[in-house]
Amino acid sequence: MTILAVTGHMDLTDASVPLVRAALGQLVDELADGELVGVSCIAAGSDSLFAEAVLDAGGRLVAVIPSRDYRETKVKEPHAARFDRLLAEAAEVVVMDHDTAGREAYEAANNELLRRADRLVAVWDGMPPGTKGGGTADVVEDARALGLPIEVVWPAGAERRNG
Repeated sequence: MTILAVTGHMDLTDASVPLVRAALGQLVDELADGELVGVSCIAAGSDSLFAEAVLDAGGRLVAVIPSRDYRETKVKEPHAARFDRLLAEAAEVVVMDHDTAGREAYEAANNELLRRADRLVAVWDGMPPGTKGGGTADVVEDARALGLPIEVVWPAGAERRNG
């Protein structure tokens, strides 16, 4: 069984989405060894693209939701239908023990991802952590500290809206 967790940027440009989707699909196919489990917070951007790649490969999706209010307060309208569909297709849904979304809830969700994973897939531009914490680079650093293997996905031409 292969258990992959994902971390990645939410702010992919529209032109980057098909590039990242294709790269994730290829990587998931390469890493799948028998039964495949993907662990994702199914946020907009990379997390959802990964979740779709896992499901497309016939894998099981584990959705880790940072807080009880996450859907209502953090899932924006453009992502809501995809979020709801992925949540419904998840074989398991884990809601962290936080009432409200915020740094502590995100860190708890990221820790749960890493706790469950054999390997981390990071859709990451390689930039260092920001000041807010809980972002992609922080999760990569945490995975490195745990000795978890990391697969970085950042295909040629991929860009973020904020950088």
